[in-house]
Amino acid sequence: MDFQIRDAITANMTDNKAQDIRGVVDDAIARGEEHLLPGLGVFFEKLWQRADDQEKMKITGELEHAFAAQ
Repeated sequence: MDFQIRDAITANMTDNKAQDIRGVVDDAIARGEEHLLPGLGVFFEKLWQRADDQEKMKITGELEHAFAAQ
C-alpha cells in the first residue's frame, strides 16, 4: 500500500465522529468497488495498531468466523 494513501486517508478522517466513519465504511462496502479496499485497509491498520493483545484476539476470532466455510 502506498504511503500517500495512508496519509490522505488519515488527513481526511482526522477528527471525524463515529457516525461519519460508519457512513464512510458502509458506503465503501455498499459500492463494492475494489479501489476502495486500500482505504478500508488503512482503517483496519489504525485499529490494529491501537489494539491490545486481548482486542487483537477478539478481532482475529471475528475474522476467523467471517471467513469460515459455510
